Amino acid sequence: MSYYSAKVSLAVDTGNKVKKVTEMYLVDAQSVTHAEAMVVKDFEGQGIDFEVKAVSNSKIVKVIEYNGNTINK
Repeated sequence: MSYYSAKVSLAVDTGNKVKKVTEMYLVDAQSVTHAEAMVVKDFEGQGIDFEVKAVSNSKIVKVIEYNGNTINK
């Protein structure tokens, strides 16, 4: 699997008006098409007006996750 960057446009209700914002998501997927499908599936059913604007290969090669342990020096 590889990492892909997905650019998503969202409609956010600020109370006075609906504002369009753009957010970036990092997706661990098999291909660009698979990454886009994963983003769409993640947003479906949430009642959010969204559009996937672009998906491209990411230069990120590894995500190192925090597991709650402290690092002793």
